[in-house]
Amino acid sequence: MPEGQHFSDQERDSLYRIIEARRDMRHFTPGAQVDEDTLTRLLQAAHRAPSVGLMQPWRFIRICNASLRQRIAQQVAEERDATAAALGDRGAEFLQLKVEGIRECAELLVAALAPDDGTVFGRRTMPGEMALASVACAIQNLWLAARAENLGMGWVSMFDPAALAQLLAMPPDSKPVAILCLGPVEKFYAAPMLEQQAWRQSRPLHELVFHDNWDNTELPPSPSHSEPHEIKP
Repeated sequence: MPEGQHFSDQERDSLYRIIEARRDMRHFTPGAQVDEDTLTRLLQAAHRAPSVGLMQPWRFIRICNASLRQRIAQQVAEERDATAAALGDRGAEFLQLKVEGIRECAELLVAALAPDDGTVFGRRTMPGEMALASVACAIQNLWLAARAENLGMGWVSMFDPAALAQLLAMPPDSKPVAILCLGPVEKFYAAPMLEQQAWRQSRPLHELVFHDNWDNTELPPSPSHSEPHEIKP
């Protein structure tokens, strides 16, 4: 392997530790800031994400106006109430959860999907899905980079896309995907917040990895790929 392309064991372990330590944060340090150099590094990390056909469909809108931030928070609050109503018996329990940190976070970003540029490479059969997946890759890059900078980030998805797009004067055929709260935190959750609040528990990996066909979690008797085995219909 050429020099500079090989990572040490320590570097490898650091990456896995960052992935494990990433949290969807809702509690931020009020009045804190993210310096411009750090924010640029984070956005550059997002911009280095893979994208299908190199289409780079992500756009990031940095919310600088305090009044605009408050109007976004109001839209989220309205969807929060609608979500609680849709949850039926769990609605009251849901309303006890903190679902965003829009007013407290140092930086507020809206990750958006740009109008389709007509890219066919790699997405002929799934154009919308591949564009959205590419934006999600950029968000994940930003999330992990933020954790490496010891900054918290939270993905807020409770909003009406059409209403938020209108508020941000977005062009036709574009779509907001995520409201991203970013900034210093007092501490990171020891476990995902929804687990801590007993809302939902993560599933173990072995339940989600299948072999050869859906729901087949049984490991084949031999790791060899040279010996064919029966495939369940």
